[in-house]
Amino acid sequence: MAAKRGKQAVRSGNGGWPAWVWLCLGVLLGLVLSAVVLVKDWAPALRRHDVPAPNPEASAPRASEPGVADQAQQAEAAKKKPTYDFYSVLPEKEVVIPDAEISAKARAEAQARQQQPAGATSPPATSGYLLQVGSFPNAADADGMKAKLALQGFVASVQPVTINGQTWHRVRLGPFRSASELEATKQKLAGAGIRAIALKESD
Repeated sequence: MAAKRGKQAVRSGNGGWPAWVWLCLGVLLGLVLSAVVLVKDWAPALRRHDVPAPNPEASAPRASEPGVADQAQQAEAAKKKPTYDFYSVLPEKEVVIPDAEISAKARAEAQARQQQPAGATSPPATSGYLLQVGSFPNAADADGMKAKLALQGFVASVQPVTINGQTWHRVRLGPFRSASELEATKQKLAGAGIRAIALKESD
């Protein structure tokens, strides 16, 4: 009996590997197979011969030459951007007043008001001042500028005028009866980021 038990113990001791050894072998075998599959998938891509050969006659575009897409974008932006002109559509009776002249006239008016006796009325003005913020060939652009001015608290008008067969839509503020009022409004416009030119219109 004891001899049989000893033989069985010897057989069970030499019978095979524990389960964790088989598990480790399986994991290692799976990793090796995965690596082989991945290398087979990458190798053709690394050694691909169907890549087009570089053209020796091709040259990169110069920095000064815009691409086709850039030209199309610039053309579209030019269409969307309203075009306007300040000076080319002024009638002959209107004269552009430089800022220095406006400031000088505003100071002269202030001094005249201080020296004027109390109760005296100032003589009626013989000319009016205007502020022009743009002249547009498209009426919709002129209306857009008028609306922008209204949002800033300015009351503007659109005046169409035909010059050399083309109609322009002038966006203007005024008339202002004093250079002081003209200068103050022009400074408010500049503060709102709106450029304007001062005009003197004779009666």
